[in-house]
Amino acid sequence: MMRRTPLVGRAAELRHLVEVLDGGAPAVVDLTGAAGIGKSRLLTELCARAADRGMTVLRGRAAEFERHIPFGVFTDAFTDLDAGPPDGPDAAAAAPVLYGVDAGGIGADAERFAVHRATGRLLTRLGRGGPGLLIALDDLHWADPASLELLDHLVRHPPRTPVIIAVARRDRQTSPSLTAALTRGVDTAAVLRLDLGPLPEEACVARLAPDLAPGLAPARAARLYAASEGNPLYFLTLLQGQAGAAVPDGGLAALLLDELTPLTTAQRRTAEAVAVLGDQATAPLLALTAAVPDMARLDADLAALARRDLLRPGPGDSWSLRHPVLRTVIHENTEHRRRTGMHRRAAEALAGAGASAAVRAHHVERALAARWDPDLAAVLLDAAEQSATTAPASCAHWLEVVLRVLPDTPGNAVRRRELRLRRARALSVCGALRESRDLLHEVIAEVPEGDDGGVRAAAVTLCASMERHLGHYPAAVSLLRRELSRTPAPGPADAVALGLELGSSAPHASAYPTVRADVQRTFELARTLGNEPAAATALAIAALGEAYEGNLASAREFTDRAGARVDALTDRDLADLCEPLARLGWAEFYLERYTDAERHADRGLAIARRSGPLHLLPHLLLCKAIVHMTTCRLGSALELTDEAESIARGIGSDELLALVLSNKAQVLIAALPPGDRTSLTVAEEAVAATGPRTSWWASLAWCVLSYAALHGGDPRRARSAMLRAGGGPDLAALQPSMRPLFLEALVTAAVADGDLPAAEAWAARARRDADLLDLPAQRAAALRGEGQVLVGRGDAAGAARRFVQAAEEAGRSGATLWEALSLLFGASLTADAAAAAPLWEQGHRLAAAGGAGLLTGLADLVRPPTPEPPTASATAPDPASASPAAGSARAPVSTAASPARAAVPPASGPTGGPGFPALTRREQQIAALVAEGLTTPVIAARLRLSPRTVDTHLSHIFHKTGVTSRSALAALTARSTPR
Repeated sequence: MMRRTPLVGRAAELRHLVEVLDGGAPAVVDLTGAAGIGKSRLLTELCARAADRGMTVLRGRAAEFERHIPFGVFTDAFTDLDAGPPDGPDAAAAAPVLYGVDAGGIGADAERFAVHRATGRLLTRLGRGGPGLLIALDDLHWADPASLELLDHLVRHPPRTPVIIAVARRDRQTSPSLTAALTRGVDTAAVLRLDLGPLPEEACVARLAPDLAPGLAPARAARLYAASEGNPLYFLTLLQGQAGAAVPDGGLAALLLDELTPLTTAQRRTAEAVAVLGDQATAPLLALTAAVPDMARLDADLAALARRDLLRPGPGDSWSLRHPVLRTVIHENTEHRRRTGMHRRAAEALAGAGASAAVRAHHVERALAARWDPDLAAVLLDAAEQSATTAPASCAHWLEVVLRVLPDTPGNAVRRRELRLRRARALSVCGALRESRDLLHEVIAEVPEGDDGGVRAAAVTLCASMERHLGHYPAAVSLLRRELSRTPAPGPADAVALGLELGSSAPHASAYPTVRADVQRTFELARTLGNEPAAATALAIAALGEAYEGNLASAREFTDRAGARVDALTDRDLADLCEPLARLGWAEFYLERYTDAERHADRGLAIARRSGPLHLLPHLLLCKAIVHMTTCRLGSALELTDEAESIARGIGSDELLALVLSNKAQVLIAALPPGDRTSLTVAEEAVAATGPRTSWWASLAWCVLSYAALHGGDPRRARSAMLRAGGGPDLAALQPSMRPLFLEALVTAAVADGDLPAAEAWAARARRDADLLDLPAQRAAALRGEGQVLVGRGDAAGAARRFVQAAEEAGRSGATLWEALSLLFGASLTADAAAAAPLWEQGHRLAAAGGAGLLTGLADLVRPPTPEPPTASATAPDPASASPAAGSARAPVSTAASPARAAVPPASGPTGGPGFPALTRREQQIAALVAEGLTTPVIAARLRLSPRTVDTHLSHIFHKTGVTSRSALAALTARSTPR
């Protein structure tokens, strides 16, 4: 038997891991590399050193053949708790992770986002009050989707106590969603990635070979090393086999299988049973799976396999094969009928032991593949039902397995349609919009018109929703109108569902008035049926439609009625209708009712995180983010848009991604310091994602590109982009209720470009629109536009009065960001220093408190001088420096037109001690390297980051410290470093 190999050739990686244990590195470690490269060995060393420090160590492993068991890798890890699972409300909510989905009836009603948060709190509790907690997750490339969602949550929201999560995975076999989640963590310094390459020859030939194969000639060991290409698993396998030839494709499997040659038939069956059972391979289950009636004989076989180092004992009388690669080879080379029979017996044995349907499902899946069996199918359907809310991807998979083997006979036609509809719903919930849409089209084509039990209408409604969220609005509207006009007509309940979706889809393809009558009919029908959630939904649709169009009297009426109805409903009533809360929140935002908008967005988020479809979360997150931005809470606004982006990128909808990036770019403009071009890059990606489409969201993307271009000092591009957003010179495509804000950008761009006649015309139109809307923030935008025109005419005093009036209007609505912007511009244009000072101080205070990096940078540039009042020409901001967008700060400053001086941190800023405590560890590293005079590419190479990531960190550093240049940052770093 070969002894456990020593750890060689990984000194650098081990040094990084020791730093993690000592609290000097991120709380998440990502070990990547090819199969057999030594990830598990390094993870074992990390666990041993953590245990030596007294840390609690939980180790779980994902398995290739159980990749649809929800939360499987985490459940496996939690079995290592010596004191048993903890108790309390968080443990109850995290039951699907602790025990598996519905294990023993526990956690059947849990919902996946609530599970994520409860698990995070539980880990915080476990890591508190001691040396800490290490969770080591091996073979994560095989983890189930629910586990990956949970890990993504923990990377974005790490526990606040000494908790380390270390994962090992094969990079090439890792899902794109997991790769993206971990890469984002690397970029934000939340994740330490260690890419394991081949071992050096000296480590294998001079250290491993003499220790494990004494007497082997060094020259032969060198040939074995060359054949293995430095892969330790391959090298050890060749070393054990004493084979000198290179390993051809498939040769490793042959070498591993050669180890089984000396085994007796019974011993080989036992090894095969261990491969089938995986983590459940205990002696009693092995006896039933391998059909060995004599336990003494089984014990003898297990001992013989352990002596050959094929099997290794584990906790709880369990057994495992020496390596996952060996398990794969044995499982796949077990004769098909024998393997199927083992999986069937394993499922029966687990049922007898009280295992949940979800735990048995992967065995049932392989047994069912042989022939249709209603009893086995029932297990998969139970597993799908149990995982519908906690692990919708697993639910969809098990339904697919049943559908694949369900006999395609006329007698099964109705059942097949119902199961496909259930699967489409599960796919929609987990964000697989295209797959759900394609399946629903198949269902619709197969369902006869007439008495179908509502399957057809449900399929059409969900299919149209998928088309809408994919940005295919005409297709959605056509599908819905055809269904509503068919003969025989849909029943009243179906007509309500179809009408609500029509009201949601049609305004994206045409103006809301084209569907106004349909929404009213739907509301009346819902009210007649006593369907209060549907009636509230119809009112929310009407509220948003009227608010968008600028029909504010109607919008206020519908918003009041929708709000009253929604507030009277319970969360259970709204469980399947959290989207109306997003619509209501956006309507309230457009009406400048920011408190109500945030309240309804929060309620929608709470419901959506428990049970709502994944694709609805970004809409609610963005609503809250834009409210936070407008009321000048930029830090939380950025966090909300980051979360929305991570979801949108995983869903695969270009339209949704464009919406998210448009709003994120708005927040970035306000949050980052003057001169930062990150927002322009994000806005350009948003426009690219919209493609040639025309819709609400496409128009918004072009508007935001206009603001970002203006912020970047390109007024001509800003003007062109805004005209593109408006559909031409008449600007008919611009959102009517936000048009004064959009026109302000055109005014500012025209003034900067020297086209005063165009600026005056757009300013006059903005004033007319603002008077019709009678909304304070929109009136403030019109006043700022007039101020920009006066700046262009050289009337600084008149411009200052307009900006001060704008600040008063913005303050009345609670739009703190706009208030601060207007105050700072008013201060910069006020000739009397004594009068300018309080304006500047108030604007600076609001901007600094809200984390508005753009405005604090502007404040630095326009601070009223103390000795003598500035002239209007000396203090007037560049007309191209202030162009507010719908929901973000638009005040880029041209330093060429402003007093140039070194920026210093404000007294209330985040400095005040060595190392800048408000900066993250990564930001402190970058600040120190900047102080050394290093360029972005050199810093990127040293820290193993991308240059763009370094620049993003620099933007955050400038924002937090209040400086606006590398030289100022270097000087500040020098002053803050103890000597």
